[in-house]
Amino acid sequence: MKRIRVAAIIPIQNGYAFMHRKNVIKRKDYQDYYTFPGGGLEEGESLEEGTIREIKEEFGIDVKVEKLLFKIHSEKFNQDEYFFLCKYVSGEFGTGTGPEFSNDPAYIEYGEYIPEIIKKEDIKSLTLLPVEIKEKFLTSLENKEF
Repeated sequence: MKRIRVAAIIPIQNGYAFMHRKNVIKRKDYQDYYTFPGGGLEEGESLEEGTIREIKEEFGIDVKVEKLLFKIHSEKFNQDEYFFLCKYVSGEFGTGTGPEFSNDPAYIEYGEYIPEIIKKEDIKSLTLLPVEIKEKFLTSLENKEF
């Protein structure tokens, strides 16, 4: 069964919100990288509802979904990924309480999840996954599309 993952691109505090992943045992190719925050849809959720829930869980903030920016299919993970531009609404960044922060042993090989705000000019030098979305994101930033 194909998985659906939703992710957010969130301008916040003169930068963008990313999840820094460190000490990732599960991935042999990347143990330390950044990713666009998000996760899998739960049953019955719309893409927008899933995005809002995931950002609340991961960052502790409320966002408003503004528009779909990118969509890709990952053969490796057999999933479609939707990347939405979101607007920060309220809440304290970094107060997420999702399962990835629970110290649950089931998450040990997923490594650490560290919410970070990265300045626009520093994004280019990050290992940011997925790579094809990083490239589209940087092009969109250069063209001032959002």
